[in-house]
Amino acid sequence: MANHSIPPVSGSAPKGPTPGHPFIVAFDFDRKVEERLELGAVRNSMIDGRFVWVDVDITEAAETKAALTRLNLCADEIIDDALTGEPATQSGRYDDYLHFVVTGCRLTDKHFELERVDVVIGEKFLLTMHRGPVVFLDSVRKVYKSDFMRFAKSPSFLIYEIWDHLVENYLLVQKRFEERVEKLQTELIGEVDDRVFARVSELGADLLHFRKVLLPARAVLSDLGSRKTLYISEATQPFLVNMVGTLERVLQDLLADRDILNDSLNLYVSMVGHRTNRVMNRLTVVSVIFLPLTFLCGVYGMNFEVLPETKWQYGYVYFWASVVLIVAALLWLMRKNKLL
Repeated sequence: MANHSIPPVSGSAPKGPTPGHPFIVAFDFDRKVEERLELGAVRNSMIDGRFVWVDVDITEAAETKAALTRLNLCADEIIDDALTGEPATQSGRYDDYLHFVVTGCRLTDKHFELERVDVVIGEKFLLTMHRGPVVFLDSVRKVYKSDFMRFAKSPSFLIYEIWDHLVENYLLVQKRFEERVEKLQTELIGEVDDRVFARVSELGADLLHFRKVLLPARAVLSDLGSRKTLYISEATQPFLVNMVGTLERVLQDLLADRDILNDSLNLYVSMVGHRTNRVMNRLTVVSVIFLPLTFLCGVYGMNFEVLPETKWQYGYVYFWASVVLIVAALLWLMRKNKLL
């Protein structure tokens, strides 16, 4: 048999798949040997008793489907779903393999993008399909070799690696969300403009979207860790169950972030209402002071010929004395009643 193996470069992380060039590794768990393969050597390697991981970038749909069909590792419906389906964590069990979909997150400046990965594991193979580079799969390729040499006893270690780095990806996203919530909370304390409401609404929608990613991931991971299957060893399942607890904590932290965001917004609205009440209180004080003065001006501004006070020599002085007395009395009364 011709040797199709391509040894990895020592000391460097394995390069991920590109459209038309899958990343393929064969594992011998008894001898602790792993080697890179070309697509044409997959079947022969499986016949020789080795376990093969085929990681495929399905960006070029037609070429990828033709190559995967020739390998005949899984049903065409799974390939079609991977090529056309939306990111949605789910699982399905077949006679010869186990298929589940996981959804990772790629962080951008203010948002996160979903990354769908279809995982199919059988007795002799692991097939992962995705569009373009995937953050958590890149992390798996960086560390799988050392973990394989030190800990791996069965192909299930790859399932553990995938979920372990996926959960780390979720933790990182949740941490970024927490930082954004803290930043908005700090900004809401000072003077803000109306754009802050749009930012709060946007962040709240992102938190809700992320929760919709975590809930099915928890369900699938719990199923993989609790239900017996030929393709995931019983030794690996307790580690998967432990990750379910980690996802529970991420969900709780996510709900706490939403509560903090809502409480911060409510506090800001209360502060705005308090400032408005103080302004209205000052306007009320001014109105109360000027109301009797306006009455006096109205009375002595009437155009009647007979007004006794018009003949007073010190009428003008009396008027201003009355004004000062009225204002002083009103100020004293309002201060006494803590209206000032």
